[in-house]
Amino acid sequence: MALYRKYRPATFAEVVGQEHVTEPLSVALSTGRINHAYLFSGPRGCGKTSSARILARSLNCEQGPTATPCGVCDSCVGLAPGGAGTLDVVELDAASHGGVDDARELRDRAFYSPASSRFRVFIIDEAHMVTTQGFNALLKIVEEPPEHLVFIFATTEPEKVLATIRSRTHHYPFRLLPPATMRGLLEKICEQEQVSVEPAVYPLVIRAGGGSPRDSLSVLDQLLAGAGPEGVTYPRALSLLGVTDVALIDDAVDALAADDGAALFGTVHRLVDAGHDPRRFAIDLLERVRDLILLREIPDAGDRGLVDAPGDVVERMRDEAERIGPATLARYAEIIHTGLGDMRGATAPRLLLEVMCARMLLPSASDAESAVLQRLERVERRMTITPPTEEEPASAFKRPSPRPTPEPAPAPARPRAAEPAPAVVSSTPAPVAPAPVAATPVAPAPSAPAPAAAAPQALPEPEPQRTVVAGQPDAATVRTVWSEVRSAVRERSRTTEVMLSSATVRRLEGDTLVLSHDSEPLAKRLTESRNADVVREALRDVLGVNWNVVCEAGADRAEVPVPAHPAATPPPAPATHRYTRPSGGGAPSSGSDEVPLPDGPTDPDDPGPGAMPEPEPVDEESMLAEAASGELGDLAGRRDPEEAALELLAAELGAKPLDAR
Repeated sequence: MALYRKYRPATFAEVVGQEHVTEPLSVALSTGRINHAYLFSGPRGCGKTSSARILARSLNCEQGPTATPCGVCDSCVGLAPGGAGTLDVVELDAASHGGVDDARELRDRAFYSPASSRFRVFIIDEAHMVTTQGFNALLKIVEEPPEHLVFIFATTEPEKVLATIRSRTHHYPFRLLPPATMRGLLEKICEQEQVSVEPAVYPLVIRAGGGSPRDSLSVLDQLLAGAGPEGVTYPRALSLLGVTDVALIDDAVDALAADDGAALFGTVHRLVDAGHDPRRFAIDLLERVRDLILLREIPDAGDRGLVDAPGDVVERMRDEAERIGPATLARYAEIIHTGLGDMRGATAPRLLLEVMCARMLLPSASDAESAVLQRLERVERRMTITPPTEEEPASAFKRPSPRPTPEPAPAPARPRAAEPAPAVVSSTPAPVAPAPVAATPVAPAPSAPAPAAAAPQALPEPEPQRTVVAGQPDAATVRTVWSEVRSAVRERSRTTEVMLSSATVRRLEGDTLVLSHDSEPLAKRLTESRNADVVREALRDVLGVNWNVVCEAGADRAEVPVPAHPAATPPPAPATHRYTRPSGGGAPSSGSDEVPLPDGPTDPDDPGPGAMPEPEPVDEESMLAEAASGELGDLAGRRDPEEAALELLAAELGAKPLDAR
């Protein structure tokens, strides 16, 4: 005999998990308040028909009506589980006898008195299958039945029962059993059957049964039938029930929490290789996501019975819930639910499962609100894990960049041999003196030609010793990414970026980056806090450093590349266009455009009587407008530093580059 028949309850006290129905019925039987029609509704296999038979047995017991039938009288024996039944209790399956003719026959039989019992009881199973004409045929007798007649309607869809019939009944809704109650029932039956069952098997049976006692007992019956001497094992239950191994579910969730696409698709591959159904895996994964949502909102959901799983599995799921945010879990649930609908009847379920996984891993591919919330959640989680500090302000907020991040290893001082070597200017009539690195430009070359002789090599003045901080980039690294720094400056202030167009990186002194600009007014403007702060923030975004920024006036010859080969040049022409005064700055003291400069270096704050007067200060908006209209000339619209160097050599020394050969 099947387990669901063998362990069918015989009294209301044996009915499990339906106390909200059995207790009121027991009280009504004990007090004699018997109604002429009852309606039992609920999911399949939850005890509706069994309770209807118990009610009929309790009504016709010789000691009744009573909630505790004696079990020895003819009525109790005939109506017991596995009994032959009695003439006064009629069961009708409306699925096959729901027509108007069947209803009329039942109505005619209802007027006869009981043969040997107190009541005639008509149990109509699947009552929602009775046609409208059949209900209309029964309506009169259900409304005004004889005193010896009791109707019990059992249905899974009470809303389909004719409203006039339903309004004349006492309605008792049955429910599915919760996992904790179902597990107690299964363990009790296994103990009576004397079969060993591993604890991990019970959740599989409960999940397969869906809360229905009859379905769960049918699944357990199948497992017990195939059990060997060792009993029912977890691997055997997995293979028979087709349930996804919990280890695969854990691997999938861990991969999603780590945004590891390779691990997630590898889990799908192992799933298919093991012969599991992709749609079943999606259902089990959706149930796991549901459990994670509950555990995140209700930490003791396992103790409350809201999550049915062993203690170790609940602890593992609690850890998974901490690593995945609520918005991400909600989006996963939406994607899986939608994917399950697409997988119904699909010819390539694995492909649809992999597409589903790709959608979960790529929130940036969707502009839905749930995807945006998931992306924000990722950013917040990274901020929480690696908060910025004063020493490393950009450790968690570094701007994405196509270049590799500089290594944190100490940057050794670059040897002088690696510096770009200045070229030897060709033999020209004019002798050339070494060009010192100073804050002011060099004096003009003599106009008279000199005897043809090899000019001495133009060697730059030794660069000041740089202080390299361990774990930070050096000046050479800054020059490599200078274009990115300027792009970051442009995002904050276009005015500052325009002023940086002719600035170059001179050196790094401790935590101070020294820039060089051949315009003293713009150098002073770049040193101001409002502009220096913009450059400092840009350096922080690109390199992750927190440096001060200053700018010095005067071109740094050591940093300007020059042609690598000498060339013969004609006598130098007078330099008439060097260091012209900006527009609106006033006329020079002499008729020439050239401004006389002192021979030696001067103080930037006290340029001296021969220096160019400082232009009137302008605001940033005016600076941008002048740069756009070309009024700043070489100051704001400076060309590439290499082109500027070539122009300077041509103007000062009369040199010109060799033609391409």
